[in-house]
Amino acid sequence: MHEWLAAKHILAVRLDNIGDVIMLGPALRAVKETSPYARLTLLASPGGATAVPLLPWVDDVITWRAVWQDVGGRIPFDPARERELIDLLAERKFDAALIFTSFSQTPHTPGYACYLAGIPLRAGESKEFGGSTLTTELRGAADELHQAERNLRLVEHLGFVARERRLTVIIPDEARQAVASLLERVGLDPAAPFILLHPGASARARRYPAERFGVVARHLARRVLPVLVTGVERESALIEELRQHAPNIHCLIGGTTLDEYAALVERAALVICNDSLPMHLADAVGTPAVILFSGTDYEEQWYPRAIHYRLLRRHTACHPCYLFECPIGLPCLDIAPEKVVEEVEALLSEIGKSDLTQATFLPGGKL
Repeated sequence: MHEWLAAKHILAVRLDNIGDVIMLGPALRAVKETSPYARLTLLASPGGATAVPLLPWVDDVITWRAVWQDVGGRIPFDPARERELIDLLAERKFDAALIFTSFSQTPHTPGYACYLAGIPLRAGESKEFGGSTLTTELRGAADELHQAERNLRLVEHLGFVARERRLTVIIPDEARQAVASLLERVGLDPAAPFILLHPGASARARRYPAERFGVVARHLARRVLPVLVTGVERESALIEELRQHAPNIHCLIGGTTLDEYAALVERAALVICNDSLPMHLADAVGTPAVILFSGTDYEEQWYPRAIHYRLLRRHTACHPCYLFECPIGLPCLDIAPEKVVEEVEALLSEIGKSDLTQATFLPGGKL
């Protein structure tokens, strides 16, 4: 695989959500540390591209909404648009393309695009036959393999050396300095501890009910620590529903860059969230987390690996369903708010007492 280590202009392809790009960090770091003089360009979705400032191993980014990542046919039929991407990649004259996917995605479509763009080396992990769209094709990874390890498995197979397997983000000093003003803006003491609660997730099937999050926030604010609820603008209605059950909580809707948000997660005493971006950021910055993890995916693929945490999910026969919408009322997240509060209190009491991450179980299955 010496030709990969000799490549001077490498394209990394990951066109998913921001959290997926954060989880790509260890693999990108391995590539850059093994080949420090190579130029590493990331092909990312508009959302995923926002993570690049936190990943110093990326030299450049190409932002694109690819038709092979389109869910529900939202991208209009426009073959000329896809030829535009191929021409753009061809102009860059890449030596090699690393195509990163989850277990359910094919690398062959982006591999074919890279082939048409004249990229001579193309590597990915695949379950199905794709001809020679890839010059290096891995097989055999278990579906349950953690996504960060799946990414590392690909680059290590090619000869890149991983010296650090944990998620890592590099937060600029100015982002950390902005946290104090952000907290003051929402009425929190910048010097006091707080809990960050993020009720959103990219898919409705991954969201613990907003009204229950509201009950959690109300109890914690009364009994434990102030609660800061965060979200982006499109989650305003979700947060408003939450606030109906916790009217006196502090809210921050939008108004931050991703690196500022990462600094806010780092500053928090504890994060409460769904299977979503804050879980990965907490893992990367070392903040304990309580995660309401729905039955859509194997938790083994995404769970935090370097922090104290509680992962809460009820056992259901339909796990994993991989659905964006739950047709049966989210039984996997039928967890009483009081139980969530109990787990938060227990985790806070254990911080500093153990170096082991924690998972929580109820009789009959995982919470």
